Amino acid sequence: MRRGLVLLLLSVGVAAAQRAPAGVLTLRFLDVGQGDAVLITSPEGKSVLYDGGRSEARMQALLTQYRVPSLDLVVASHADADHITGLIPAVQMFRPRFFLNNGLAGTTQIWQKLVTTAKQAGTQGLIAKGQTLNLGSVRLTVLPPPPGMKDQNTSSVGLLVQYGSFRALMTGDSETPETTAWLRQYPAATLGPVDVYKSIHHGARNGDTARWLAAVRPANVVISVGLNNYGHPTAEAITLYKKAGAAIYRTDLNGTVTVTVQPGGTYTLSAAKGTGTAATRTQAPPRVTPPAPASSVRYPNCAAVRAAGRAPLLRGQPGYSPNLDRDGDGRACE
Repeated sequence: MRRGLVLLLLSVGVAAAQRAPAGVLTLRFLDVGQGDAVLITSPEGKSVLYDGGRSEARMQALLTQYRVPSLDLVVASHADADHITGLIPAVQMFRPRFFLNNGLAGTTQIWQKLVTTAKQAGTQGLIAKGQTLNLGSVRLTVLPPPPGMKDQNTSSVGLLVQYGSFRALMTGDSETPETTAWLRQYPAATLGPVDVYKSIHHGARNGDTARWLAAVRPANVVISVGLNNYGHPTAEAITLYKKAGAAIYRTDLNGTVTVTVQPGGTYTLSAAKGTGTAATRTQAPPRVTPPAPASSVRYPNCAAVRAAGRAPLLRGQPGYSPNLDRDGDGRACE
C-alpha cells in the first residue's frame, strides 16, 4: 500500500511539472503521430495551438497532460485532417477567441465539424493576411498564402514566432510554389536565421528545398512525424537538413520536443526521449549585434526609439523599459 502511495505521489509530481513555466516562452512540438501540432505559451501564460494532429483523443490527452489552462488562438495551417482533427477538442475545451486559417474551405467532414464547433464556441474566424499578433510579450507574424496558390498544401499558413532575439518558424505542408513565392515576397532577414524550424510536410520530398533552407538558415529542425506509408521523413529531406548544419529532432524517435526561451532569447531544447541528431554547423547562424549592452542603452521616449530604428522594443531587448510600454504587453513603442 505504501509503495502504491509513493508511486501515486511521483505520478502527481510529474504531472504538476508539465505545465509551461511562467516567465519564459515555451514551445512544444507535440508527439501526435503522423501529423503536426505545436503548442506555444507566452511568459504571461497565453497560449496558441498551431495545428492539432489527426486524433481528437490524443490532443485532448496532451492538453490535459500539459495542464493547459486556456487557449487564446487556434491556427489551422491548412485543412488536411492530420493538421486539424485535434483542433476540435481544443476549441470545445477552451473556446478560444480566434481561429486563424487560410480561408480555403476544406471538403471533408472533419473540416465541417471543426467549423461547426468553432461557431458553437463563439470562436471568430480569422483569415491569414499577414497580421502581426501579440501573444503577451511574444510577437507572432503570420505568413499568408501568396496569391495564385491552387491547393491546401501550397496555401499553408506560416507562423514566425519572435521573443527577444529568439525566432521559430513553422509553415505547415508548404510546397515549392509557396516557398518560392515567399522568397520573392519577403526580405531574407524576415525569414532567417531561425533558431527552431518545423520541417515542412513531415520531411516529404516535395517540402523543403536547398534554396528555401538557405534563406531560413535553421539551427534546429523538428520533424513532426509518425508511423506512415509515405516514407516520411525522406532521405532527401534529412540530407538537406544536415547540409544546412542543423540539429535534427523527430517526434517519432524523440517524442514531444520542448523549447524553453528565456527573456532576451537564450533557449534550450529538450526531448521526451533521446537527444536528436547533433548539428554539423561549424558556427552559429549570424545575428545582428546590439549596439550596446542592455544596461547601457536608455531611450528617453518612443520618439528616440523610432529615430534609432529600434521600434518596437520587446521585453528583454536592449533599451526596453516598462516606462515605454504603456499597455504592458511586452512590446514598447509599437
